[in-house]
Amino acid sequence: MRHVHRTRRTRSTCTHSIRTHSIRAHGIRAHGIRAHRGHRARRAALTALLTAAAAVLTALTPQTAVSAAVPAPRLGECAAGELCLWERVDFKGPRRTHELADTDIESCVPLPRGASVASLANRTGRPVTAYQSAECAETGEFDTYPSGSWAPRTDYRVRAVKIWEN
Repeated sequence: MRHVHRTRRTRSTCTHSIRTHSIRAHGIRAHGIRAHRGHRARRAALTALLTAAAAVLTALTPQTAVSAAVPAPRLGECAAGELCLWERVDFKGPRRTHELADTDIESCVPLPRGASVASLANRTGRPVTAYQSAECAETGEFDTYPSGSWAPRTDYRVRAVKIWEN
């Protein structure tokens, strides 16, 4: 009856009373607005917290300190069209070069007796296989380096190479 009683009031009062009753009784508008505002506040706080955490983690990442402390090895000098071989790692020591003009394609090219290579650069435009064996035997270690490869450290002492057609 209370609801009916409020509808008998004047039109402006009646409308207000009905709205007030609906809002209070069912929590339709006010509850929805409050919940929405609370959700926005929680979302904003969570976003701020995650952003701050990401900033802290980025600042504390040890890789930035390590990468700044250990510079990348400087590439040795090797002209286009050459296979360059160095006796020591990181492109140091005496350098040997081989060009397509003076190397038989797909033939084993042994290094001079007692010589070995610890780093290489392949700028021949063709794949090159580096062999641990001086006879290009596949019983020892060997790896093929595509053109454009720079290897500051080979996994084994290279004693022979083979330049491939493709």
